[in-house]
Amino acid sequence: MRIVLVGPPGAGKGTQAAYLAKNLSIPHISTGDLFRANISQGTPLGKRAKEFIDAGELVPDEVTIGMARERMAEPDAVNGFLLDGFPRNVAQAEALDAALKGDGVALDAVLDLEVPEDEVVKRIAGRRICRNDSAHVFHVTYNPPKTEGVCDVCGGELYQRADDSEETVRRRLEVYHTQTEPIIDHYRAQGLVVTISALGEVTEVTERAMAALKRGAAA
Repeated sequence: MRIVLVGPPGAGKGTQAAYLAKNLSIPHISTGDLFRANISQGTPLGKRAKEFIDAGELVPDEVTIGMARERMAEPDAVNGFLLDGFPRNVAQAEALDAALKGDGVALDAVLDLEVPEDEVVKRIAGRRICRNDSAHVFHVTYNPPKTEGVCDVCGGELYQRADDSEETVRRRLEVYHTQTEPIIDHYRAQGLVVTISALGEVTEVTERAMAALKRGAAA
């Protein structure tokens, strides 16, 4: 299957992408991984992306699209892939449509993870990270430490990242609504959108997504 995963920040896209890709035996392709791989390998596209990133500017669409096209052309993606974080806007979606059409293939589904805005803010703004080890992550509501402000694992101080403040989260949501959400309408016009609730346990959401994708593929 060829799938695009969309949803607001805090919807759990990265987590669901990993589970779905494993269940469907297709590669999980994320823009973050593409940038890191191309930059670390010093590819022509990676060098161009690094110039913009180092200058504090957004990487142009054509660079992102070029990276995605190269990754989708690799052998493990011949029978399908799951795109996470791309396309990020309608221009990228149109470029993806054209690229796939040129290769004689098409998307099977666009999986839209739906989460109420207040829940997104609650999920992200409630995160607390250990200063000693960023892999030690807690949540004031869903996974609170035994002692407030103290890491259960190593006793380090827990803090809220600046990116996780409510103000920053709401700004990120505005960007999502303005730039990324319109691609849902773009793909809905093609009959590709499958919307599910991303509320509940991770496994519940994965099962819901798998069932919805099967129904969509059979439709």
